[in-house]
Amino acid sequence: MSRSKTSRATEPDRKEGSETENTAPIINIYGDHVGLGPSTRAQLPIMARWDNDFTVTLLSGDRLAPHYVEEYETDYEHYAKNEWRDWVGFSIYELATLRFIGVTDLRHMDAIGRGAEFGIEIGEKDCWGKGYGTETTILMLDYGFNVRSLHNVMLTTYSYNARAIRAYTRAGFREFGRRRECARWGGRVYDEVYMDCLATEFTSPLRPIVAALDTPTAPAAAPPERP
Repeated sequence: MSRSKTSRATEPDRKEGSETENTAPIINIYGDHVGLGPSTRAQLPIMARWDNDFTVTLLSGDRLAPHYVEEYETDYEHYAKNEWRDWVGFSIYELATLRFIGVTDLRHMDAIGRGAEFGIEIGEKDCWGKGYGTETTILMLDYGFNVRSLHNVMLTTYSYNARAIRAYTRAGFREFGRRRECARWGGRVYDEVYMDCLATEFTSPLRPIVAALDTPTAPAAAPPERP
């Protein structure tokens, strides 16, 4: 689940998932097209809607079963109280509209081994194929390596999710193995794909989230300047 300054948009569309003028979302990290910030309790029913759409959960790797808002409320209480110290998550916002479109996280963060697992879900299907997943993945790798001092970030997905594998590869992940034919959907079997990225291999094409203090580069925690 889950994402101080307001976005650069001045007239956001009033779509489901967007914030009103008086409740503009908090955005911690700015990319070119997406922003990441803390999740809110009001977003929980939207998350439940996404996860009850099997066309979404099939790609995110979650179980294909009914999901109840109460599940998300229970988890939200743990997140809000910072009880799970090995997890950090953000809501994903489309900057042009301020619309809440997905969630992303780093989980099982290990301060000694400096490893973690990455997860992402773009729940709004009209936002698929726009590069938002790739940009979010880049921002999260930058955050993991340069803010949380991780060295290795890994993920798992399934071999049928070719679009996600392409997005992860563009962001910097590389496949390092497969668990063969361990998933069965619609009478066919698929591999579970393992990918990872090292801090020493990662170069972000976006502005750094935290620039070196002795350089004038603006961090991505600030909204981009308008032309």
